Amino acid sequence: MSERVLMKGNEAIGEAAVQAGCQCYFGYPITPQNELTAYMSKRMIEEGRVFIQSESEIAAINMCFGAAAVGVRTMTSSSGPGISLKQEGISYLAGAELPIFFVNVMRGGPGLGNIAPSQADYFQCTRGGGHGDYRTIVYAPSNVQELYDYTFLGFDVADRYRNPSMIAADGILGQMMEPLVLHDYKDPGDLPSKNAWQLGDPATQEPIWMTSVHLGEGKLEAHNLELQKKYDTIQANEVRFEETMIDDADIVIVAYGTAARVAKAAMVKARAEGIKVGMFRPITLWPFPNAPLNALADRIENFLTVEMSLGQMIEDVRLATCGKSRVHLHGRTAGGVPVEDDIVDQLKKILASKGDEIIRNF
Repeated sequence: MSERVLMKGNEAIGEAAVQAGCQCYFGYPITPQNELTAYMSKRMIEEGRVFIQSESEIAAINMCFGAAAVGVRTMTSSSGPGISLKQEGISYLAGAELPIFFVNVMRGGPGLGNIAPSQADYFQCTRGGGHGDYRTIVYAPSNVQELYDYTFLGFDVADRYRNPSMIAADGILGQMMEPLVLHDYKDPGDLPSKNAWQLGDPATQEPIWMTSVHLGEGKLEAHNLELQKKYDTIQANEVRFEETMIDDADIVIVAYGTAARVAKAAMVKARAEGIKVGMFRPITLWPFPNAPLNALADRIENFLTVEMSLGQMIEDVRLATCGKSRVHLHGRTAGGVPVEDDIVDQLKKILASKGDEIIRNF
């Protein structure tokens, strides 16, 4: 049964997590995601589940390791500085092949920064963030409904691949309220059993050694190569993106999250002025939609990445397009949010320019 409600983004993630069967939430307060922690403190207790406000972010992620090891759905959430503190534990989880879902509601940085919205944690999210060769599956919703929906998927893919997955949101998405359709969660039914590897299963006959430590000669390399096979499978099966007005476009905007909302409005405005612009929105930041962007580059001469950073996703766009196209940047930083008119002005400058110049707005 579906129910339409008005809900804040942080709370929508929390409600989806409860409905998806999250049994343990461990977290530590930080703005602008505090509503998520507060919501879970109420709902998890109502459902008879585990909620712990830990003594630190490091404690929270290690509690997640323990809960994931016994096979229960577990999550944490934070903002940039807190996610930085959790990265060692996330690397351990990836190395031990333990599923966990977590959320980063990004704020301005570097350092303690401010509590304004940002997308400057893109590298942190998409490059693993911690030490070693590993990957995190990353979803980038652009509205409250998607925050809700991709929370379900985040838990499912974490279980399917025994790998950390996350939502990369920002202060605007976390704080804003929008209409949301609540729906019954349906278990996809194709998730593998955890009995073969989880701790504490009475049916398990063999002792289980759950670790990311592989000290024997060549052991860690062999393990990492097996992990890479899994990452290759994820890249083949889990890429998500959205294309808008691409068919006749002369130039394409690439944007995600809140920046994509502004970019879409700028695209409509530019179209009204006769500029044939389309938009490409990555929904998975990892695996990044390289192949469809590469195919677009066969006929699109110019791309404009719109980011709430000084240029991080632009590197993936350049890699995806393989030098076939000119890739430009419209970036804001430290809580700055792109403005429709500024994007339209930059589109005009790009289309009027010649040669290989990379145009930036700062």
